[in-house]
Amino acid sequence: MKERVKVLLAADKADEAIGLLNDFHDGGGEMDDELFYLLGNAWRKKGNWQMAMNNYLEAIHLNPESPAKQALDIANEILDFFNKDMYNQ
Repeated sequence: MKERVKVLLAADKADEAIGLLNDFHDGGGEMDDELFYLLGNAWRKKGNWQMAMNNYLEAIHLNPESPAKQALDIANEILDFFNKDMYNQ
């Protein structure tokens, strides 16, 4: 499962990765911290920062040492830097 999701993400197929992970979870599959991290990465690739950060937080909740911690920190830095007023000029 994890390797398939990684291949999809590397091929810029975030929608497929999200679908695969959601089907896995909805079918009763247990999501571990790495799967939540990968799901967060897929949402980030789609530009949905809120969903990405929610999944990173789930990963961190399950494993405080998850790489999702660094991904969440980076996402926060990017969003703190983003200036919506300048974006619309």
